[in-house]
Amino acid sequence: MAPTNLQAKSKKLLIIEDDQALAGVLTRRLTRQGFECQQAHDATQGLLIARQFKPSHILLDMKLDQDNGLCLIEPLRKSLPDVTMVLLTGYASIATAVEAIRMGADNYLAKPVDTQTLLKALDTAPLETGVQQLDEGPLNPKRVEWEHIQQVLNANNGNVSATARQLGMHRRTLQRKLLKKPAFDHRT
Repeated sequence: MAPTNLQAKSKKLLIIEDDQALAGVLTRRLTRQGFECQQAHDATQGLLIARQFKPSHILLDMKLDQDNGLCLIEPLRKSLPDVTMVLLTGYASIATAVEAIRMGADNYLAKPVDTQTLLKALDTAPLETGVQQLDEGPLNPKRVEWEHIQQVLNANNGNVSATARQLGMHRRTLQRKLLKKPAFDHRT
């Protein structure tokens, strides 16, 4: 049997995730799959550990407490040009997926994610998982609204107040909409 990409490369994984419980679960799951794992719980720690640990793979949470994981993609890519980087998010949108890939992420996955999907994202060519799942068929109106909000939020560098002003809605209304899971139902 031919070795997979993961078997051919060193399997050192850096998990940059501010939810320490989730980081622990991911570490246990992926250690069982042969990864040597290290964790970082904020942007500064993530960059420091990446330079010291020199991982072959990175799982990067998009929302890191007060930081945006998208801001880490370029510095991580500069210091580790050959790393396989997968962005994880609880707030999946086509706008952020496109932005993440444009900035240098290899894949983009919505949480929660099962182990097999995660392994496939870490082991396959860019865009073979994740983003394609978001871009199939017409979107329902709630999903279209979610995409528009994500684009405006991205244009405002994650600033919720500026985004709410630009969208002409109250900040709390926007925050409630951001907390809801987007609709993936493709019926109109």
